[in-house]
Amino acid sequence: MLSFIVPAHNEEEHVGPTVASIAAAARATGEAFEVIVVADCCTDRTSEIAAAHGARVIAVQHRQIAATRNAGARAAGGDVLFFVDADTLSNLTAVTACLREIRRGAVGGGCVFELDGILPLWARLLYPAAVVSARFLKLVGGCFLFCRRDVFEAFGGFDPRFFAAEEVAFINALKARGRFAVPGPTVVTSGRKLRDFSMWHILGIAWKWAVGGPTAFQRREGLDIWYGERTYKKTP
Repeated sequence: MLSFIVPAHNEEEHVGPTVASIAAAARATGEAFEVIVVADCCTDRTSEIAAAHGARVIAVQHRQIAATRNAGARAAGGDVLFFVDADTLSNLTAVTACLREIRRGAVGGGCVFELDGILPLWARLLYPAAVVSARFLKLVGGCFLFCRRDVFEAFGGFDPRFFAAEEVAFINALKARGRFAVPGPTVVTSGRKLRDFSMWHILGIAWKWAVGGPTAFQRREGLDIWYGERTYKKTP
């Protein structure tokens, strides 16, 4: 069985289309599947909307994405785990390509993403280089990851010490245990952070990583891009 795990904090605007896209893609594969939305400290209609679209909803109080992803994995029954962000749209081509990589011996992998909506000029200029780097380094964003369940359990999943960039540690742990695949097909995720935060703010986050390394993301402070008040505007 395939288990699609969707961590969500106040995602009422996006979670419905996300769950619907997962279900449509998974159903078309012919495989048994489940969609689990892990509602983390939600105060909006995320849980209600997810359930209305057929997802199983688990409520947690972590306010931390690594722990929330792990909670979904513990509740999952599949032997292949997909971790899909609540603002990310799946498609059959991507899911099929991921399953093909698992059958070819990959321990896991992730898809490169496209960004929705109108992006600021600086983001449009940097995006092509980011895609090339992601494929060359096999280091993708965390919005659409997959792995074998037995491998996930072997190293314990996402490291709960991280409040952000937890996917980097996760990907490195997978690479240490076998082949990490980056299939050709892409998924679509929200470009809202790039619209709502300035280039300098986002470069500051990158500098924080460059100077402090992974430990810089083991505290929630300064990570308002992920943990600040949710004020995103509608997608243009």
